[in-house]
Amino acid sequence: MATYEIFMPALSSTMTEGKIVEWLKQPGDRVERGESVLVVESDKADMDVEAFQEGFLAAVLMQAGGTAPVGETIGLIVETEAEIAAAQAGAPSAPAAAPAPVAAPASPSPVAAPVAPAAPVAVAPPAPAAVAAASLPVAAAPAAGNGRVVATPRARKLASQLGVKLEALKGSGPHGRIQAEDVERAAGQPASVARVAEGSAPVTAAAPAGASAGGGASAAPAGQSFGRPGETVAFTTLQGAVNRNMLASLAVPCFHVGYTITTDRLDAFYKQVKSKGVTMTALLAKAVGVVLARHPQVNAAASETGMVYPASVNVAIAVAMDDGGLVTPVLKEADRTDLYSLSRSWADLVARSRTKQLKPDEYSTGTFTLSNLGMFGVDRFDAILPPGTGAILAVAASRPTVVANADGSIAVKRQMQVNLTADHRVIYGAHGAAFLKDLADLIEHRPESLAL
Repeated sequence: MATYEIFMPALSSTMTEGKIVEWLKQPGDRVERGESVLVVESDKADMDVEAFQEGFLAAVLMQAGGTAPVGETIGLIVETEAEIAAAQAGAPSAPAAAPAPVAAPASPSPVAAPVAPAAPVAVAPPAPAAVAAASLPVAAAPAAGNGRVVATPRARKLASQLGVKLEALKGSGPHGRIQAEDVERAAGQPASVARVAEGSAPVTAAAPAGASAGGGASAAPAGQSFGRPGETVAFTTLQGAVNRNMLASLAVPCFHVGYTITTDRLDAFYKQVKSKGVTMTALLAKAVGVVLARHPQVNAAASETGMVYPASVNVAIAVAMDDGGLVTPVLKEADRTDLYSLSRSWADLVARSRTKQLKPDEYSTGTFTLSNLGMFGVDRFDAILPPGTGAILAVAASRPTVVANADGSIAVKRQMQVNLTADHRVIYGAHGAAFLKDLADLIEHRPESLAL
């Protein structure tokens, strides 16, 4: 008898544990080589796990909703249907499925220490062929067979909350997967979108009356649940990843430097190109990218061996997710990519961040981060430096301000406050000040050049 183990895969370099979102196959189902067997939630994305061996899924050792460290065995595959019973008899009992209540009392999940992937232990054949793990991330799971409905975790949660039957819905996602907005539309509610907490995209879903936007995130969208007074709600996988990053940032010696930028010309230029699909997020990212190319020190980061100067300028922009936490989609080569392509790329990244379908290199390769809370009317704020980068720029709201001109006359101009948080091991005050001065010069006097 040949038994092959399915391990919890490492879907990114920072992943130490994963949560099983959904088993696409059930015990007894036929499995083909390269076919998706289950969906795993890593720190910031849902990804399909493919089988490296054909056969039959004999046992599920970790149910949907359960969390396991990287390298732990979560399922078994056998070569023939006749071997299923024997594999099940010898398999350890599967832990009970971890429930996912809307706001059930729970203790915060402890952060798992990094666990090295376990060595494959297969009965036969040799170990290298015995591992079923993730290859490249797939856009979405194929439609499941045996009459089972394929839906995102959030869609399932919303369906339970709103009393919508998933079986009656037609999914708008890849391969017909049911998305959260499909459930919201079926329930007669406005479809919610990912909040761009660090872009200038407007909030399109109606916020509940009296809701507040605390902690830099937008007001609670439809379907998002928070704990009631007296309850303790466990961190989501994404929130846990953000928490670990923020704790790591405490070890970095940071400093802050601010600058006031007049935005009248930028605002006027934005009105000209908005109809062509250009977003303010893309404009800001393009401006930052162009200036970073002239200030490579601000694009650099510290490592154990010295200062790392990236080969390209990749601007990450943090997005507040509906179900909590932040992701940082990356606009690669922002200095060299034309403004219109940058805007199209950003629209695609935000759309896929909503369904947690970003690939690791699309949210983990930023060399500089942009954090924009201007759409909330914030006067000023300081951003926390993401690990692995040298600087992050916090952008506040642009608003009319009474200012004195060079000739002493008084005028009203639109101005915004930007604050740079920088790693002092790599960037000094003079570097940060020079970068902000050049950024202000570009925005105030030559924003039209961003479209060239």
